Amino acid sequence: MQAALSLFSWLRARLRSLFKLPALPSGDLLNDPNYRRIFASVVVTHFGAQITMLALPLTAVTVLNATPSQMGFLLSAEIAPFVLLSLPAGVWLDRVRKLPVYVIGEMVFAATLMTVPLAAWTGYLSMTWLYAVAVVLGCVHVFAGSAAQIVLTQIVSRDRLVEAHSKNALAVSGSEIAGPGLAGALIKLLGAPIAIAFDAILIAGSVMLLRGIRVNETVAPAGSTNFMQQLREGVHFVKGTRMLWTLALFVGCWQLLHHMASVVQILVATRELGMTAQAIGLCYVGMGVGTILASVYGKRVSEKFGPGPTIVAGIAVSAAGWLALAVAPANVWGVVFFGFMLTCFSGGATLIFVNFLSLRQAVTPEPLLGRMTSTMRWLILIGAAPGALIGGYVGEHLGLRAALALAGVGAILLTWFAWKSEVMMGTRTLPKPAAYE
Repeated sequence: MQAALSLFSWLRARLRSLFKLPALPSGDLLNDPNYRRIFASVVVTHFGAQITMLALPLTAVTVLNATPSQMGFLLSAEIAPFVLLSLPAGVWLDRVRKLPVYVIGEMVFAATLMTVPLAAWTGYLSMTWLYAVAVVLGCVHVFAGSAAQIVLTQIVSRDRLVEAHSKNALAVSGSEIAGPGLAGALIKLLGAPIAIAFDAILIAGSVMLLRGIRVNETVAPAGSTNFMQQLREGVHFVKGTRMLWTLALFVGCWQLLHHMASVVQILVATRELGMTAQAIGLCYVGMGVGTILASVYGKRVSEKFGPGPTIVAGIAVSAAGWLALAVAPANVWGVVFFGFMLTCFSGGATLIFVNFLSLRQAVTPEPLLGRMTSTMRWLILIGAAPGALIGGYVGEHLGLRAALALAGVGAILLTWFAWKSEVMMGTRTLPKPAAYE
């Protein structure tokens, strides 16, 4: 591993010499070797995620002929662990070192993905198998995903969290530009189930990067406080912090609408617009465009108008995308509308989550980060599974476009209520951590 890193450093120096790339400014976060590994891991992981994001639902739709309701159940299976495990996971995370949880979670994620092509090859692949895979992936997101967010706060100072999340979003956008085209080509060449194996291999590479991170973390002893007392303490902190529960309310409603639309968007592309897997993959490049725009200009928008108003703008942008796809014609313009929807979704989501994550991490004392993170993830995803089921039901009984239209109209109403919220529109700077004893 050390030899590989030395080779990487040598190649980077040679590229700078050949192409005269400017050196990073002295205060840039990428000069920090720990953050640089996190950044590289985000690039690798999300590049592979573009494959699975496209290949997994296409496996259900094209290989197993899933109905809209089955697609709703598939998405709900991945969300269920958040509802069932997030709160106890937060207490547990505050008692253990987070980095090992993050690394082990990535390993489990890769191994679980590998079962999909193996099941397809042996003839055991079914919707039940995909439901089981989705549950395991959801569990990994609950534990390792929360740990990853906390690890970032251990590496980056709180006053630079917006910068760190913006850089991470920019890394994601690069993956979203290059990944979908490769995903579409792999799916066309090998089939959707086999393409998922490439994501598993990339995640294994991400694990090697994460293993080199050094974090000095002192885990507070549990003392006389029992598990349930600590769980209640985390919930009460969120409940007693007006900013946190207001953010949870609006982002939670947005998640319900997002999952309502996500269930049917691949079905609309394949069955309403007649798009091929490769065409869908190329359209997913639009997600990268949206993320880049929001990453590059989002920080400026947040600094000028504030994190709260920027979140409200993100909700409005995503509404425009869902409504556009709901009326997309079944011709070449339909393909353009599908790409436009993905651009709006990713741009809006980036504006929302860069500021949402920064606000909730900035206001929370370090001893409560694990419980706050898991409590907030639990709150914002309570409505996700019902949203997926509603989207599947509406898509199957009223039409696929009706589900998209319902999500878009709902997002417009949510934007209006958020615009009227004193907390959302009045939050112009990152807050200081709340008092904790």
